[in-house]
Amino acid sequence: MDKITDLIKGMTPPQQEAVLHKRGPMMVLAGPGSGKTFVLTRRIAQLIRSGEASPDYILVVTFTRMAAEEMKSRFLQIMGETSTAVTFGTFHSVFYRIIRAAYGQRAGTIMPENQKYQVLQEIVHARGLEIEDEKEFIQGVLSEISVVKGEMMDLQNYYSVSCPSETFRRIFTDYQHYMDSHQLIDFDDMQTMCYELLSQRPDILAAWQRKFRYILVDEFQDICRIQYELVKMLALPENNLFIVGDDDQSIYRFRGARPEIMLGFERDFPGTKSVLLDVNFRCDRNIVYAAGLVIGKNKTRFPKKISSSRMGTQAVLVRRFDNSEKQYASIISDVRELTGQGVKAEEIAVLFRTVRSAGGLVHKLMEYSIPFQMRDTMPDIYSHFIARDLFAYIRIGMGSRSRADFLEIINKPNRYISRSLLDQEQITFDGLAARFQGGRSWMADRIWTMEMQMRSLGRMTPYAAITFIRNAVGYDQYLEEYAKYRKMKPSELYDILDEIQESARDASTFQDWFDQIERYREELKDQIQRLGQQKQGLVLATMHAAKGLEYEYVYIIDANEGTIPHEKAVLEEDIEEERRLFYVAMTRAKNRLVICSTKERFGKAQKESRFVKEFMGAKKARPSGKKPSGS
Repeated sequence: MDKITDLIKGMTPPQQEAVLHKRGPMMVLAGPGSGKTFVLTRRIAQLIRSGEASPDYILVVTFTRMAAEEMKSRFLQIMGETSTAVTFGTFHSVFYRIIRAAYGQRAGTIMPENQKYQVLQEIVHARGLEIEDEKEFIQGVLSEISVVKGEMMDLQNYYSVSCPSETFRRIFTDYQHYMDSHQLIDFDDMQTMCYELLSQRPDILAAWQRKFRYILVDEFQDICRIQYELVKMLALPENNLFIVGDDDQSIYRFRGARPEIMLGFERDFPGTKSVLLDVNFRCDRNIVYAAGLVIGKNKTRFPKKISSSRMGTQAVLVRRFDNSEKQYASIISDVRELTGQGVKAEEIAVLFRTVRSAGGLVHKLMEYSIPFQMRDTMPDIYSHFIARDLFAYIRIGMGSRSRADFLEIINKPNRYISRSLLDQEQITFDGLAARFQGGRSWMADRIWTMEMQMRSLGRMTPYAAITFIRNAVGYDQYLEEYAKYRKMKPSELYDILDEIQESARDASTFQDWFDQIERYREELKDQIQRLGQQKQGLVLATMHAAKGLEYEYVYIIDANEGTIPHEKAVLEEDIEEERRLFYVAMTRAKNRLVICSTKERFGKAQKESRFVKEFMGAKKARPSGKKPSGS
């Protein structure tokens, strides 16, 4: 027993209970910073050292290859190379192994992610769909395809959130036809093929059940329906299924993750032993307390009481600024002060709900020459279709008669002018109007109106010109109609338009503004190049990208209604997911958490996030009767 005693030395009682579990199903609720990887690796070691399981009978499943490799590395540090027979892998790699063993090469060739995008792009073009935000649209459709397959849904019963449902069904059918005709499969197909195989071939299922007698699943809260069904099949008949996760950190519903699966685990597996890892070893006590007040407002969750191993020495600060400029200035001042005190910039993170929120901050960091690194795609708002439309309008106002510029905006708003009429490299208003002489003179009037608008626009400042395009020309109305087609709220597009317009406020001429944009883009390219060589500087990340990471100091920006929670969140289940996302962001902070909001943005009044109010309003209830340091 000395080897087992060594494994559990220094562990909390719940950690010991999890590690020493023998047979049957077990659910480990592992909150932020509770040492779940520590527990998982020692659980595997205990199974082997106690003689309970041979290494080649053990399967450990994670959601990413990096997580699987890290888990294996930490396990081998305990056990050494003698235990390499344990299988570590992602869901997809395990399922693909099963279908390859059954079908050999007939299992199909895996289609690379970039090819999936290209195939969908070709389908969109072939269908004649005029999608302006094509990249975002295709990424959204890809996520929806994964949801349909992962939930084992009937396509006819699925209602798209990216476009009209019938359009989505056509795209899905075209995509599947392409893969079938080219003998390709994607990652989602690995799961559906494996499910069909194991459902139809009990002999093959029995063989894998004998192979994987002990199954351990990490980040179980992120599991989708088909993954769960496969795990349940493989775990039979002994059900030696050990799951680790935190329902409060389930933030990938848009990818098909279903936190309710974890909530129903004990019902599906009667006799499940459950344990809560109730000590957060990462976060300051005040951060744990505040985060607990927020997540406690969710109704669909396991109730938990999490404590911290650390004393409450740092404040959870809530700052409300007049505008975004002052918010960014405050953060930059703090970063300079902290790094001046010897704190590494890499230990400071600024988190935001969407990458769009980073644009203004990135501008300021560049202006002050503060090194930073992005964990998401660097935001270039000037490559957005709205920016391209504005640039095309302005160029025409400045005198351009390029066919490309006219094609960009001729029906934004809809002027009912066929693109086929723009058949010359240079377009003139006289030539275009001449096409409508006679019976459709009202069309010629529209063209003359457009010419007068463009002449007026060319004499304006950039900021005034954008206001003119939005209101007099009718571009805002076009965005409202486009948002309806894309099943978006118009405000999502107006926010982007507002940000672009704000960047033009101080430019006196169009050329000044274009030069400013070019400098920004060049700096952006330099940043990307530098980041490819080294990961240094202040960390900027979306809340999703920050999951699983930790920093000494964390700033959450734009904690305003409509941003956090996102304006797309309407249903109660959506609000609960947004609250979980905010909880994840809060618990990335080890020593200090600063939550920032603004009173206005682009001239529009902003409300403070309800999530901030949820813990600020409970300040009378203090942990252990002690007052947190700071507010």
